[in-house]
Amino acid sequence: MARRGHTTTRITPLQQMAASCSGAFLTSLFVTPLDVVKIRLQAQQKPFAKGNCFLYCNGLMDHLCVCLNGNSTSSLKPWYRMPGKFNGTLDAFVQISRNEGLRSLWSGLPPTLIMAVPATVVYFTAYDNLKEAMGFVPGKKNYTVPIVAGSIARIIAVTAISPLELIRTKMQSKKLTYQELKSCIRSSVQSGGILSLYRGWGPTVLRDVPFSALYWLNYEYFKFQLCEVYHTEEPTLVMSFFAGATSGTIAAVLTLPFDVIKTHRQIELGEMETMQRAPQSSSTFILMRRLWMQNGPKALFAGLTPRVVKVAPACAIMISCYEGFKSFFRRRNEQKRAELAAWE
Repeated sequence: MARRGHTTTRITPLQQMAASCSGAFLTSLFVTPLDVVKIRLQAQQKPFAKGNCFLYCNGLMDHLCVCLNGNSTSSLKPWYRMPGKFNGTLDAFVQISRNEGLRSLWSGLPPTLIMAVPATVVYFTAYDNLKEAMGFVPGKKNYTVPIVAGSIARIIAVTAISPLELIRTKMQSKKLTYQELKSCIRSSVQSGGILSLYRGWGPTVLRDVPFSALYWLNYEYFKFQLCEVYHTEEPTLVMSFFAGATSGTIAAVLTLPFDVIKTHRQIELGEMETMQRAPQSSSTFILMRRLWMQNGPKALFAGLTPRVVKVAPACAIMISCYEGFKSFFRRRNEQKRAELAAWE
């Protein structure tokens, strides 16, 4: 008999990838409008100058965006420079949809998905396979497994995507041709070594690995407890949604200082590329100390509410879609196995 929250029917790695890919697309569709509105409100309060950087989140990962000059014709301006006077979040949603069209709520999304979706697929597929290889069984109190599997899976995903994100930033800021980009990367590697392609890797890992470990630890625990309470071997969509939102909130709150550091470091590194600025700090920990000295402990806990508002629904939608598609594939596999058995 299978334990609560643990099913014996396996799905193939290809099906795992399909489930995570579907979840990634749906998550980005639901969460991206929140960040687009947030960026438009920020731009209204303090317009972005050319070369400045800001973070764009599609619900899957943060992407560094470089501010470019827009043309005088408003229709040709970058989406974050479009005119508008908004009286809050809800008014911004209404005005953007009415004046610019509903599609404007997903401005800037397609280019980011080219990296975010593969990274998410690698992350979730790696986690499930590592968890299974390490012999995780819910209810046996072996919760070190989701901590280790979640951490390793996140390191794999961040390591795979970091050079691509750096290349995307260079292309966006300098409008390089592919030949020029190739020469730029070769020059960077020759002068700074292969590690020059991984600038920003440290702060990203510093935030994402603890977040991933806490998230999967709590998610596996809540999922098992809910399955026990409702006497089911597999979580429903509502159970996965609740467990994902709760786990994401806990992880977001506990790793907030790391998120503040990562945001500052990522923007600093981006503006080093775009504006040829000298770095203000040589390491993540020097940046942490500088923020602490300038603004006190509260500087490391800034933006708690926006982070939770962004992370909780993203985690809930992603994991419920992922679990839902996995359940679909399991049932399909069971049905095929039953049909084959009937023919024998």
